[in-house]
Amino acid sequence: MASRQTSIIPKAPVGRIILNAGAKRVSADAMDAFSDIVQQIAEKIGTDAVRIAKHAGRKTIHEEDIKLAAR
Repeated sequence: MASRQTSIIPKAPVGRIILNAGAKRVSADAMDAFSDIVQQIAEKIGTDAVRIAKHAGRKTIHEEDIKLAAR
């Protein structure tokens, strides 16, 4: 059995997101996959937000940077 990588995003909130989307039940593997994908997307947005802030001459990431990076 392969060791599992721990996720930054806890399973309970991930499961609730999927359930709120209309699922009746959610498997552990589905929660792991969803968590991994959400983390990848969040890291991309974070990287883009850092780039935007640096371009603006700032070290601090602002709400607008996140919103712009998410587009």
